[in-house]
Amino acid sequence: MQRIRLRYTKRGRLRFTSHRDFQRAFERALRRSEVPMAYSAGFTPHPKVSYANAAPTGTGSEAEFLEIALTETRDPEVLRGLLDASMPDGLDIVDAVEARTPGLAERLTASVWETRLDGVDPEDARAAVAAFNDAGTVEVQRKAKNGVRTFDARAAVADLRVLESSVDRPGERPCAILRLVVRHVTPAVRPDDVLSGLRAVADLAPPVPAAVTRLAQGLFDEESGTVTDPLAPDREAAPTAQPAVAGAAVATAPEGAGSA
Repeated sequence: MQRIRLRYTKRGRLRFTSHRDFQRAFERALRRSEVPMAYSAGFTPHPKVSYANAAPTGTGSEAEFLEIALTETRDPEVLRGLLDASMPDGLDIVDAVEARTPGLAERLTASVWETRLDGVDPEDARAAVAAFNDAGTVEVQRKAKNGVRTFDARAAVADLRVLESSVDRPGERPCAILRLVVRHVTPAVRPDDVLSGLRAVADLAPPVPAAVTRLAQGLFDEESGTVTDPLAPDREAAPTAQPAVAGAAVATAPEGAGSA
């Protein structure tokens, strides 16, 4: 049995796609692409697809991950292209590797988010971010199935800053862009929880809903403060390509290619 790990996106209007909607679209793509899927046992077999830490509905993402199990070996890049062609625009399959190491889910320990706050002056955002970063704890509330839950939104945030932004046209509304790195903890701290924290510590309240995009997720490196590619270990574990045979044809660029 071969296992393939895929990275996919949620872009544009498709950021409002729920996880269940994505599952239906992806399973249709598997059928259209005639992927030799492995199925679970039992009275109602399902294709063996494992989803990892899906982004909340309404947020964009460049870094969603899943794993599929196949009954026949397929080239990961060819499979990626077939599946991507069968998915709606905005739900794009952008990367594929053969699973050669265990524990993909265990390597998703943090996310990098970008949050666009239209109508918020960057200087106001910087003051609020400074107050949040200086706080020991920032308690926020979230509605849950069993009522309202109170938890600390500060401890999970490894980095929070305001990116440089500008107003291109006179009279255009200001816009603050936040970049945050959030550890995956329990209970999960989401970008909207951090926004609630900014409101709590500095009364920062965007006049319109924030546009949130996950830029990356993977293993958090405490020393560098970066989030690493979770598919890198599988690429590194791939067999080394055989050296070219002497005398074999070598592809070259046409004469003059790349010149101005």
